[in-house]
Amino acid sequence: KNIRCTGTSCPYSNIICTNFKIKKMSLIDSLNWRHAVKAYDSTKKVSEENITKIIEAARLAPTSSGLQPFKVLVVRDAEIKNKLSEGALNPECMRDASHVIIFAAWDRYTEERIDKVYDFTTEERGLPKGRFGSYTDKLKSIYLPQPAELNFAHTARQTYIALGLALAQAAELKIDTTPVEGFNNAWVDEVLDLKTHGLKSVSLMYVGYADSEKDWVGSMK
Repeated sequence: KNIRCTGTSCPYSNIICTNFKIKKMSLIDSLNWRHAVKAYDSTKKVSEENITKIIEAARLAPTSSGLQPFKVLVVRDAEIKNKLSEGALNPECMRDASHVIIFAAWDRYTEERIDKVYDFTTEERGLPKGRFGSYTDKLKSIYLPQPAELNFAHTARQTYIALGLALAQAAELKIDTTPVEGFNNAWVDEVLDLKTHGLKSVSLMYVGYADSEKDWVGSMK
């Protein structure tokens, strides 16, 4: 079937398109499929291959100036999950999930952290060390004088981009998830010793397979 483009702002409005078809994007299908699961089947585990794919999606997330100022931690150990669940609003959900992913941001920017990222970038791209010196100097002049709280507010926002991509990748794999902010950040930081590494927890992501009988959201539109 031939269809003429009728969009007034379309540069191709005078062109006839042949065999024009509208195909729903698979990502949109996956996002329509997913929901924030409220109960998990503790007997079902997500394969390490699929967890790796989810983490890779988070790793590829775009971040401000390409600094990727956070770490993504994966907890699969039942004992650690039980300990973490003491600070969760829905502890059973955390304990029964196959994996718990923690998005933890830098507590502040430092000269060393900025240089380390850009040294790695130039090395990977086969460029001379210091190639982006003028740009990193500019970043340091902006971030280093700021209080740590303002730095963290910025680094924390970057983690949500990674969280979103991780949720989308899991949905494409038909793996259930729950994005979580309802937890005691100080407790999670203590259990995982994040302060020692200059990190602070921002959000969590439960990963697994829903318990169809207990997950009361699953049957809703």
